[in-house]
This record gives sequence, C-alpha cells and structure tokens, in this order.
Amino acid sequence: MKIQPLVSIIIPTYNRADLVCEAVESVLNQTYANTEIIVVDDGSTDDTHTQLKQYGRRIHLLTQTNAGPSAARNRGIAVSRGDFIAFLDSDDLWLPAKLDRQISLLQRVGPSVPCCLCNIRMQWSEREITSFDVAGLKPSINEGMWLNVAEVLPTRFVLFNQGVLIRREVVDRIGSFDESLRFLEDHELSLRLSLDGPWAFIRDPLVIWRETPGSCYKQATENRHMLETKPWVYILEKHLTIVTSDERHTRLRKRVAGEVYRAHRQMQANKMTQMNSWPVCAVGRVLHMLERYRTGLFRRSPWFPKMKVASADGSTAKHERVSTATST
Repeated sequence: MKIQPLVSIIIPTYNRADLVCEAVESVLNQTYANTEIIVVDDGSTDDTHTQLKQYGRRIHLLTQTNAGPSAARNRGIAVSRGDFIAFLDSDDLWLPAKLDRQISLLQRVGPSVPCCLCNIRMQWSEREITSFDVAGLKPSINEGMWLNVAEVLPTRFVLFNQGVLIRREVVDRIGSFDESLRFLEDHELSLRLSLDGPWAFIRDPLVIWRETPGSCYKQATENRHMLETKPWVYILEKHLTIVTSDERHTRLRKRVAGEVYRAHRQMQANKMTQMNSWPVCAVGRVLHMLERYRTGLFRRSPWFPKMKVASADGSTAKHERVSTATST
C-alpha cells in the first residue's frame, strides 16, 4: 500500500457565499482522501461565513479582517499541517482526480522535485481554453518533468495557484506569498519556486477556472494598464535581484534583465495613454502598439524559450512546438 501523505488545501474567500461551497465540495469529492481543508474568510460582509458553517469539522474555518488573497493564503499556510500544500480560489473547482494524480507523479519523480503543476480549463462566458494554451505551453508528453521552468516563466504568465501542489519543506524554505501584492502574487511565488529545480507537470486539465464578477482577474483585465503592468515590473525587478545575487544564474540573469527592460517600456507606454493631454495619449497608444508588435516578433523568434520536457523516468522527450498565436 502506498503511503498517503497529508495534503493541506487552502481556500481564501471574500464575499463568495454563492460560490465558495462549490469549491469546497470539489475538494471533498477528491479521490485522494488524506486531506485537510483550510478556508480563510478574508473579511466577507455577505453570508459566506454562515454558508461555510454547514461543513462543521470537515473544514478548518478561519476569519480575519480583509487583507487580500496573499495574506489569506499565508494565514492558511501558517496553521496547516500537511506534507504538501495546494491552493484553490473560492470561485474555481477541482476535478476529482486532481490530487491523486499529482501525488502519484511526485512520488514517482522523487523528493528533489519541488512541485507539480497541472493544466487548467479556463471558462469564459463566450469561450473556453486551457492555461497551457494561453501560456503557449504544449508539452509532447502527457505528464513528466518540465526541465526549464526558470527560463520560461519570466517571459509569460502561467496560471499557477489553482493547479499547483507544492512540497511543504519547499514553501518553508523559499517563503510564502508577497503580501504587498494584490495582483500577480502567484506569479511572484512561481518565479521563486522555478529556481528550485524542474517541476513535474500534467498536461490534462484537472482544474476548472471560472470568470466571475469581482474576481482579481476581472479587476486586472478591466484596469489592465495599472493593475497588471506595475506589479509585473515590481515582480521582475525583485526576481532580478534574486538571480543577480546568485552566481549560478549568470545565463538566466540576462533573460530576466531583458524582461525588466521590456516591462518598463510597456509601463511607460501605458502611463502615457492615461494622460490628459491628447497628443501624449496618442503617442502612448502608438508605443503600446509597438510593444505588442515587438512582443509578437519575440514570441516567433528563436530566442523565445520553448518548454523542454522529460518523462517521469528521466528520459528526455521531444521539445514542444510552441504556438505563437496567443498575444499578451
């Protein structure tokens, strides 16, 4: 019989009384049994807390003054007891085999692999796509090892929180979420985690991400100029500091520095589009279009990093062919 290590699932929630129970049910319906569910109510003003009380001892319910998703997740991490940690946003769902498949793969690849990331089915009102497709990740095998995570992640966003399972000792070592961030906090953590070595991955979508009113994603897309670009610059600059201080990352340093420069150009163009002066706005829109054009060219160039994978037994698989159709 295989040992079933304890998995701590942390669900931050804020005013999601109509959805959070669906998220909890999707965890309770997992085929993997040895779990603890920690729900952190981040200062909800609706009846979220009342709805969650129905689960009694099946969940560990915490409440706090509203402090944002990073603080809520960190609160959950602090009280968790699991050998592995997973996250689920309160408007999303897990498919029943999610944890089972990730634990099985991590047990096969061994303790040196820090985490396992699965694909995510992203549902909008008008379309559906996977998170790997959005990020241009097309591994040639269904599951195995993602070898060059640190090279790929600075160049694009990969949906992370809902699909990752992380070893507890790794979180203790690299630290948890940056509480100064309300947006892209998961990408900041994923960049740090990428420096810990290759990840396990599963190409099958085992999570359902749903577009919902009031979500962080919705706020970021509706105010994209300031809510996405500014955190992105901060995150990349922070990451550049980390890789600069470690001589093992000489090659990676150049790539991250290039992305910092690119992000600054984009932020400057975005700022200009927000100015009251019509000529400055017009120039900003032109610069913004030029940046999109440059990004498109970069994605089609030989310098755009392709995902490199290997099977779980360590044999190298054929490199993926990345679709360049997705724009940023």
